[in-house]
Amino acid sequence: MVKVYLKRTEESDHGTFGYLAVPEVGFSCYTAELPWRDNKRGESCIPKGTYKLVPFSSAKHPNVYQVENVPDRDSILIHIGNYAGDTNKGFKADSDGCIMLGKSLGYLGKQRAIIASKETVQKFVELTKIYPLELIIE
Repeated sequence: MVKVYLKRTEESDHGTFGYLAVPEVGFSCYTAELPWRDNKRGESCIPKGTYKLVPFSSAKHPNVYQVENVPDRDSILIHIGNYAGDTNKGFKADSDGCIMLGKSLGYLGKQRAIIASKETVQKFVELTKIYPLELIIE
């Protein structure tokens, strides 16, 4: 089982940002998730913990991963996106509670965001697709 580590480093109404590393394949990137809102579906990042990642594909999110066994939640993916703000406070969000990957952290307009998400997700999937994966969120 290849371990995928996600360390959350900052949180605000702009989102929860962190750093993801897969030492076994030499991959690392930045992450964006919704702010913590008590694990509310569609409004919150998921709780810290250990989860299984399984391949997932749909028309909207082709060739990504699904995070399994999230308490009281389902359909949590690792996918492409930039914004992870609290929409109840007027911020943009490209997620309903999923994890997005990017090459760097920055601002798009006046909102904190991750940058170069599409190529980062593609590289993550390319490097990890042959392994069973375990996600550890700290």
